[in-house]
Amino acid sequence: MNMVEAVLFDVDFTIAKPGPLLGPEGYRAAGERFGLQLDPEKYAQARAAAVEDLQHHPELDHDEEIWVRFTEDIVRGMGGNGSDVRAVAEAITEGWLHSENFELYEDALPVLADLRSRGLKIGLVSNTSRDLDSFIRHFKLDVDAWIASGTHGKVKPSPSIFRAVLELLQVEPEAAVMVGDSPADDVEGAQAIGMRAFLIDREGRFGDREDALPTLLALPAALGLDASRATGKEKRPEP
Repeated sequence: MNMVEAVLFDVDFTIAKPGPLLGPEGYRAAGERFGLQLDPEKYAQARAAAVEDLQHHPELDHDEEIWVRFTEDIVRGMGGNGSDVRAVAEAITEGWLHSENFELYEDALPVLADLRSRGLKIGLVSNTSRDLDSFIRHFKLDVDAWIASGTHGKVKPSPSIFRAVLELLQVEPEAAVMVGDSPADDVEGAQAIGMRAFLIDREGRFGDREDALPTLLALPAALGLDASRATGKEKRPEP
């Protein structure tokens, strides 16, 4: 097994999750502003259906319109209809640009700190128009490099977006690992250029996949990192 030099993380639903304004109640409130009655109880099912129907640009170009249509599907799945569906979707999509509308998962900072203590480089690679510079400052994330599809121009699983962040880290694909919540975008995309990859599966949606992790806390062990080497040195025996 090659020595791990860097770990790349997806952002949304891997290290961070949308806060209340971008969740079921946020959709309900946005709908009310435009005269639509949206049912928060239908959000999870509506979002899962929208994910199934989500299709990237044929050339894997970053295309913000795709995410507006994705959000429109969720609005319709929650009971919205008519011309105001578009307005609600645009309002929700705009909210995804602001770091304060997100929350970090509880396991994110401890695991990032653990990997850093072992001397590993850390990168972020995300399909988003969000300003990742601002996001990193907002949450005080200790990372070495980051790429957003909005500035890069291509979305995962395009090989170019993975290679771009690896070039910033000065790490070869064989020495890097990708962690994300999408089997196609994160796992298969990274594997296509020779990286190892793990699927974060917080809700147990993907069954018994060998590459699935229930939380980020399982990552160090999955990487084969010995707990005694958290500082990059072997732990000295007790006298």
